[in-house]
Amino acid sequence: MAEAVANVARRVNATVEEEKDTLDLSNCKLISFPDGVFRVLNSVAEKIHIVTLADNEMKGVTGKFFKTFTQLRELDLHGNVITKLPDVVVELEHLTSINLANNKLSVFPERLTEIQSLERINLEGNDITELPMEKLQAMPALKWINLKSNPLDNNLLTAIQQFLQTFEIQTTTDN
Repeated sequence: MAEAVANVARRVNATVEEEKDTLDLSNCKLISFPDGVFRVLNSVAEKIHIVTLADNEMKGVTGKFFKTFTQLRELDLHGNVITKLPDVVVELEHLTSINLANNKLSVFPERLTEIQSLERINLEGNDITELPMEKLQAMPALKWINLKSNPLDNNLLTAIQQFLQTFEIQTTTDN
């Protein structure tokens, strides 16, 4: 455990000291975003555009996270055990890419459809059975969505492919 804490501290300090626009806390055995990190990053949070929290054990991300990192362009949360996103995710008005692959989402996070800048959504390997197709189609910047390995039925897949022809969609039927 002490080694994991030291690893997080090293990565956070490097982000601050080197004035990076990226924070990578992947593979750190995190079960949540550490409160201490908010304090350390407070002065540079506005400059951070990419956060990677992949391959941890996080069950969720707090509203505080989304309110702190308001300038995020890319968020990678793949490989956790996230079941839902808080409503304040819509405050990420600059977000262009979100990776939620291989989590425990059973419902499509509909608030994502309200982010006007969002171009890429990766939801591969979740438990999503339904999609807000009209809301997805109305997203002005959306170019790519990955829905592979979700239990979507064939009728829904057919409807998706007909309804959402304006961007690239990857489903279990694609190669």
